[in-house]
Amino acid sequence: MFVNIPKGVWPTMVTPFTDAGEVDYGALEHLIEWYINQGVHGLFAVCQSSEMFYLTLEERLRIARFVTGQAAGRVPVIASGHISDSFEEQADELQRVAETGVQAVVLVSNRLAGPDESDEIWLGRVLQLIDRVPDVPLGIYECPYPYKKLLSPQLLKQCADTGRFAFLKDTCCDLRQIAAKIDAVKGTPLQIFNANSATLLASLRLGAAGFSGVMANFHPDMYVRLTERWREEPSTAETIQSFVGAASLVELQMYPVNAKYHLRSRGLPVSLHCRSKDAGAFRDNHKLEVEQLDALYRLVKRQLA
Repeated sequence: MFVNIPKGVWPTMVTPFTDAGEVDYGALEHLIEWYINQGVHGLFAVCQSSEMFYLTLEERLRIARFVTGQAAGRVPVIASGHISDSFEEQADELQRVAETGVQAVVLVSNRLAGPDESDEIWLGRVLQLIDRVPDVPLGIYECPYPYKKLLSPQLLKQCADTGRFAFLKDTCCDLRQIAAKIDAVKGTPLQIFNANSATLLASLRLGAAGFSGVMANFHPDMYVRLTERWREEPSTAETIQSFVGAASLVELQMYPVNAKYHLRSRGLPVSLHCRSKDAGAFRDNHKLEVEQLDALYRLVKRQLA
């Protein structure tokens, strides 16, 4: 059942739309090739960056199937996409995602219990889903929307001990918590991928498997070099860490519109249209932030060459 979930960089993919608001599969094909050419180790399709809460179930399934087919085994693909409130509907969504051919199906942590429900209730639902979604590795995504459900090390260990989990997208942004989680899952197949740029290098030193975050839509090659070479190139790793930590502040400004603006500036045929944000509110100062960040990126790249 288990496939290799390689360490390294797993971008949380954006979804290109046409100006009319439909999923743009031609642009998505270009985007997949761009990620792969940047050296990423896997693709996380159908996540919050993909605007999954604004996609129909059929769109979520088609995107997962399309990304898997276009990647064609060159990198593994994982996907989430259960957004319903009802447990039964979520189970159906996840079963159908598993049928798209993705290498792992990712559970959204906040979908499985409300903010006032206990970890015991949450775990009980996870165990039910394990039986309902057989024969595929599972992951967990600590998605910030509609509320952030962070897993304790103890709860994460209970998941890991089932032998079904291979991936955690960690969003705690806290090195002490990350260290405790890494320690809790030692000896299991579950690997922890940090979503926070500022703590990335420190988390790699603690044993994190890599990066899965928003900023891999901007400068994935920087994250690839950092995750692959941080031991062999300690001085370069510190320089890259300083860049990516500061650069990550741009994700607070009109994401994912700003990511699409950046990708378009890189030559990808990506419209600024989003369903989760009004691209018309993307002002000139937002554009300047992205352009100046890219100029700084090119400067750092030259220094590291």
